[in-house]
Amino acid sequence: MTLPARDPWMVGFGHTRFGRHPGTSLETLLQDAAREAIADARLDPAELDLAVISTYNHGLAAQGFAAGLAAQVVPELRFKPSLHVESACASGSAALHVGAQAIFAGEADAVLVVGAETMTHLPTARVGEVLLSASYVANREAEVAGGFAGAFSNVMDAYAARFGDPSDACAQIAAKNHGNGCRNELAHLRRPYDVAFCATPSAENPLVAGCIRRTDCSPISDGAAAIVLMAHERAGDRPGVRLVARSHVTDTMPMRVRDMSRLEGCGIAWRRAFERGGVALDDLDFVETHDCFTIAELMQYEAMGLTPPGEGKRALDEGWVSADGRLPVNVSGGLKAKGHPIGATGVSMHVMAARQLLGRGGDMQLRDPGLAGVFNMGGMGVSNYVSLLERAR
Repeated sequence: MTLPARDPWMVGFGHTRFGRHPGTSLETLLQDAAREAIADARLDPAELDLAVISTYNHGLAAQGFAAGLAAQVVPELRFKPSLHVESACASGSAALHVGAQAIFAGEADAVLVVGAETMTHLPTARVGEVLLSASYVANREAEVAGGFAGAFSNVMDAYAARFGDPSDACAQIAAKNHGNGCRNELAHLRRPYDVAFCATPSAENPLVAGCIRRTDCSPISDGAAAIVLMAHERAGDRPGVRLVARSHVTDTMPMRVRDMSRLEGCGIAWRRAFERGGVALDDLDFVETHDCFTIAELMQYEAMGLTPPGEGKRALDEGWVSADGRLPVNVSGGLKAKGHPIGATGVSMHVMAARQLLGRGGDMQLRDPGLAGVFNMGGMGVSNYVSLLERAR
């Protein structure tokens, strides 16, 4: 197949450890990930045409105007275009898609995409307040008790009312992703938990809000991730990962006007990506998906078409989504174990997928994967990004 000259390839990757980085600034995290990605791409930083920086912030860091940090992150970016992209928890994927579009459009040959967030220096309650600004403030959805954990508890209730209690399935997802995270040296949480522990509220696994247990929640994390994109005609002999197709679907924000027992925008985003890429779900070798809370991953199985609505637990019971299953999901540990520094998350998901495709997954490595799917979600199923990635050479 002859590829278009403007086909964007991922050729360089950087990723800090996710977790607690006390005293480390947003700027330093951006620098660390960006420099690793540029070196990995074997690129002279002066060859970069554009920087796309992803953070959510909204009070997580004192520094605003993240686009203005480009020359601090990479001095050679002085006098080059720099953009800040924000789409709540999908900010990183939004940044990657913007960078890819610049290459498609012929406006850039080499783009640095880098996302970061600092979160752990703030009290948990304050982090919760900041994140709730991604919900619909005007009708008081941002005032839900328990923050986004409370909001996802309401989603679990809606799912349970329609399909039955998903708590056991959510415990299976938590145990699976914790087990996978133990093989990821960059993950925030690298401790295994069995299904029984994850299923049972206890002093070590308390209820956080409503029916949401601590093991159902992704952790508050600091960290950064970066990717260098290049037009394939300029990539030379660099091993690369091709962005086969991408889609972005934005649903309406207020939850009260939607059926919250399903993630409709997620399903539409997957279908559009499959159509644009000329592939089907069965063609995928693995998926990295947005398990900010375990119920989200369960509902995403159904939205992507892995099972019919209400039957996502079958994918767990029959081992389909385990690391050795027919469609491994979140072999990196997902947000649940790897961590969820908001602006870095989407970039990280693409880094993890790309390293798998290039055989650079380390202890997480799957057997010869060729095609991957990434789903990244912002807000309560509002901003929905899908990327389909394949090993280019």
